[in-house]
Amino acid sequence: MKGIILAGGAGSRMYPISQLYSKQLTLIYDKPLIYYPLSVLMLGGIKDILIISNEETIPFYKKLFLDGTHLGLNIEYALQSAPNGIAESFIIGDKFIGSDGVTLILGDNIFYGSLDFFQRALNRTHGATVFGYRVTDPERYGIVEFDHNGKAISIEEKPKVPKSDFAVPGLYVYDNKVVDISKNLEPSPRGELEITDVNMVYLKQGDLNVEKISRGVAWLDTGTPESLLQASNFFGAIEDRQGLKVACLEEISLHMDFIDLDKFETVINNMPKCAYKEYLVKIHSDRTK
Repeated sequence: MKGIILAGGAGSRMYPISQLYSKQLTLIYDKPLIYYPLSVLMLGGIKDILIISNEETIPFYKKLFLDGTHLGLNIEYALQSAPNGIAESFIIGDKFIGSDGVTLILGDNIFYGSLDFFQRALNRTHGATVFGYRVTDPERYGIVEFDHNGKAISIEEKPKVPKSDFAVPGLYVYDNKVVDISKNLEPSPRGELEITDVNMVYLKQGDLNVEKISRGVAWLDTGTPESLLQASNFFGAIEDRQGLKVACLEEISLHMDFIDLDKFETVINNMPKCAYKEYLVKIHSDRTK
């Protein structure tokens, strides 16, 4: 399974800061926003990851992550020259994906809590899996309609009259057919290759699975200044209360056995003196007792 993070977009809702840098580089409490979707892929066991962004932002991601080897990852980068739609990710990433399945996560989506729903999707080898998350404002999202047996029967983008309260978050798991499906899409009236159209192809073929996310999981879509502040406050409170960091990539790499303790120590030693380093030093100390 390959992983893609789509971390581009104009970020117009974040103006004026978007004049300087991508919203995925915005600080969520103590780390850049892009750490959070990357951590989801890592916790799913995905080590081959493609970050897609614009020409101005890719150098910043390269500075953050290099080629990923210090985290036990293989990170590559690709250019999306214009915001031509989420589904274009699979065309841009064609060679990267190869003959594998692929998970796509949007660079401004955060998931916190048990990722069992994601692991169940990764265990499937055929078709597509999207997720359903109950929201209070379904008219803002792509919405899944279910029949009386709980089977998905339609997906509608930002409906005026929603047929359910279950939104589709920006996390998608596909088999390799997604590449050809995306190449054969027609642009929508707004000129984009829509991810909803990809999902509708799978739905019509009877190959779309929808996993409902339980109420114990938080999904944060950080597309506005207000939601960024809410996310920062949320994770600040959690980390302060528990003394444990969320989306700490180095800790996840060690936990997932992507790197060993010696490599972990080397990574720590290359960091400047800071609270983040002190936390990782404690993790290392706890593991060597």
